[in-house]
Amino acid sequence: MRTMTTRLLGLAAAGLLLAACQTMPPQERRARDENTCASYGFRRGTDAFATCLQRIDLDRRAESRAFRYDNDVFLHGPYYWR
Repeated sequence: MRTMTTRLLGLAAAGLLLAACQTMPPQERRARDENTCASYGFRRGTDAFATCLQRIDLDRRAESRAFRYDNDVFLHGPYYWR
């Protein structure tokens, strides 16, 4: 039982560290997204540029949902149950 608690605490600590490393201010994220779309050849102020920004945002949200789903302990059960 002690080993399981230690593993869970270690996993929680690692998750917090990773979350802290990936925090980016919204302004910086928007600037990076705009630079990405511009590098694809889209011009600022066009519908295609707005669509590019929207697709990047939707992709980011889908990745976040997939990560939460894959790491949901209550949904899949702890590792030792598998």
